[in-house]
Amino acid sequence: MATGTSTKSMEPRVGFLGLGVMGLPMAEHLAAAGYSLTVYDINSTPLNRLKTARPGISVVGSPKEVAAASDIVITMLPSGREVRDVVFRDGGLLEGFGRGSLLLDTSSSEPWYTQEIATALERIGVAMVDAPVSGAEAGAMAAELVFMLGGDPDSVKRVSPLLDVLGRKAFHLGPTGSGHVMKSINNLITAITFMATAEGLILGTGYGLDPAVMNAVLNESTGMSWITQNHIEQRIISRRFDDPFKLDLMVKDVSIALRIAKDLQIKLNLSTAAAGLWHDVQGKIPKGRSVSELVRVLEQDAGIKIESAGRAKRGVT
Repeated sequence: MATGTSTKSMEPRVGFLGLGVMGLPMAEHLAAAGYSLTVYDINSTPLNRLKTARPGISVVGSPKEVAAASDIVITMLPSGREVRDVVFRDGGLLEGFGRGSLLLDTSSSEPWYTQEIATALERIGVAMVDAPVSGAEAGAMAAELVFMLGGDPDSVKRVSPLLDVLGRKAFHLGPTGSGHVMKSINNLITAITFMATAEGLILGTGYGLDPAVMNAVLNESTGMSWITQNHIEQRIISRRFDDPFKLDLMVKDVSIALRIAKDLQIKLNLSTAAAGLWHDVQGKIPKGRSVSELVRVLEQDAGIKIESAGRAKRGVT
């Protein structure tokens, strides 16, 4: 939704922690929209890039300094562990927040950490909204993210102008933690869909069908999904395997969903089986690799490579 640049400073003052694949373009959109922005990251490279692109932002040396300079602080970090750390550690957000501030966590966090953080912040008069996203890097860059929100209605209303800058849709699921529950469910479904789609393409390729044509059929049929529309042709048939989303993060989100199911004593047979398969895949590739690497492992197991060559290619190496 970000369109153009405003030089007029807007309230509230915004802090941002986590300038990675998702966080950097998000921070750039907020700066372009005219928000007063204070940022921190452990990596100096994105800080320098953002400062060069937007000289008006303030770069500080700790989460505490971000909180002290901001009315709303946004976190976009790998997991709830990192969010918990930047809140509670020495020099963390908890030490810098003033009464009436708000933490907006857009990370894919564990809801039990979110609830722990929210409870601690409430004691000092600070609100929290969890707002994990869907849309991946492309959505962050285009300001077309989808937000899944957890928090009280007043706090959700308070952050809505920021979300309007960063995304195209926002859904309020319930109290704090609800957004992170929904994100884990979304990624659980995505993970199962990805694995099923890859196995179907391997099967068809083994029979001699062209996977590019198969994917085109799926996109016009009931097998269509975000994976067939945005991943297979672009990342797998192209043999790039370069989706910036990490396989470790997908396994983390699947594990969150299964932990929630266990706590609620809800039996999920398919999800449990899929989680085990994803963990097996995770053990076969180096840490930090793309989620696309799932398909390489499945290809190795089947001895068939998904290539648009009109016939199966056996003996994958």
